[in-house]
Amino acid sequence: MGAFMPRYSEERKAAVLKKLLPPQNRSVVSVAAEEGISDVTLYSWLKQCRQQGMPVPGNRNTGEDWSPEAKLAVVVETASMSEAELSAYCRKKGLYPEQVQRWKDACLKG
Repeated sequence: MGAFMPRYSEERKAAVLKKLLPPQNRSVVSVAAEEGISDVTLYSWLKQCRQQGMPVPGNRNTGEDWSPEAKLAVVVETASMSEAELSAYCRKKGLYPEQVQRWKDACLKG
């Protein structure tokens, strides 16, 4: 007999994916443990998002394909950070400080 594969509502899936996608960008392992959902399932959901053109953290995400809302969230989150804090933040998010500065400049220009 096959293993039981639970079905998740679209609402639950969206709430979990929100934790994995920008601006939160939490790790699959931590979200899987917190939510009680296998990491294989979460990777599958991320793959579906990537195929739909959503910016998904990982090797393929350059930061430039983030949504305008996600970019604005990064600008707001980093506005009061020192250079060292910004560098640490960028490493965690897979970004470069220069990208954040370009996004900030774009926000200011409107």
